[in-house]
Amino acid sequence: MDTGDTREAPAIQISKRLIEERAQLIITDPKALKNAKLDLKEYGGKVAFEEDPYKAAEGAHAIAIVTGWDEFKKLDYKKIYDSMAKPAFIFDGCNILDVNEMYEIGFNVIPLGSGKKIR
Repeated sequence: MDTGDTREAPAIQISKRLIEERAQLIITDPKALKNAKLDLKEYGGKVAFEEDPYKAAEGAHAIAIVTGWDEFKKLDYKKIYDSMAKPAFIFDGCNILDVNEMYEIGFNVIPLGSGKKIR
């Protein structure tokens, strides 16, 4: 965490698997977009990169948080939810979000590996 280095990053492996499953990905990251582009260059037009997390979420069915940057803790998730396709899902792979708050906003919340219960 706290690095733009994406070598051996779980996020890259998850992205590759999602692309192989024909998911349409838009990746956003405050520090690692340049490296992510290099790591995923073999996938060409199958993945997009967006600096603005709000734009990245527009029209999406799901968001997967696979990095623990503080920037992702501070986003306006109500604004993000409002711009997404419904039902809207959020997968929190770093357990940085308040599950109940995300649920109250309207998200279908999947906290990965946390043991947290969803109301």
